[in-house]
Amino acid sequence: MFGPLDKMFDFNHDGKLNGFERATEYEFMSKQGFFGDTKSDDSEDLFSSEEQDLFADEMDELEIAGLDTMELSMMDEEERREAIEDAGLDPDDYDFD
Repeated sequence: MFGPLDKMFDFNHDGKLNGFERATEYEFMSKQGFFGDTKSDDSEDLFSSEEQDLFADEMDELEIAGLDTMELSMMDEEERREAIEDAGLDPDDYDFD
């Protein structure tokens, strides 16, 4: 054990951190700002705020209709269109590509 938080992340209590434990500690410290001003969510860099808002609104509509976006993303296009139509929504309004 070397750092002040190592004991907290020694999940198997063997006195040393394995790769998973060290990665978990690093992620925690990063999100808490130990390494300066770092972003914990890279989506801010990939999409504009308008695109993020649009995506969130679309996902809210699907979830309100009782659809699971993860399941929809795994379906082929025809199944996905049918599921969205069955929920009373227009499948052309959603882009899963």
